[in-house]
Amino acid sequence: MKKSKNDKLKKTDQEWQSLLTPEQYHVTREHGTEPAFSGEYNNCKDKGIYKCICCGNPLFHSDQKYDSGSGWPSFYDPITKESIESREDNSLFMVRTETVCANCDAHLGHVFTDGPQPTGLRYCMNSLSLVLEKLPEDD
Repeated sequence: MKKSKNDKLKKTDQEWQSLLTPEQYHVTREHGTEPAFSGEYNNCKDKGIYKCICCGNPLFHSDQKYDSGSGWPSFYDPITKESIESREDNSLFMVRTETVCANCDAHLGHVFTDGPQPTGLRYCMNSLSLVLEKLPEDD
């Protein structure tokens, strides 16, 4: 079920700035991006759940992560369809599909239709918008 704007976590700019680093704030609240191949999770192989850095909403499982060669952590499916929302993004003189956290509207990245099966999607995320909750290693 899609959250209405009234049900979403809301904070003032000052509250977000006190909770996030300047870089995290720029990406998540000002729709910025980190340079390709610079993010903490681009080459990460750890098992776990990737959550929104702003509110802790579970977004992706490491089992859905793959190396797209794009320079950003990429996933072919979110944990649930309700965890992420998509919006048209007409910035930078192109049309793309922006992805935001369904709980707090944090900018996460963009989704493209050139990903692997079974979905054919590539959720190209900013590491600065994510935090990895590691799962115990299998014995």
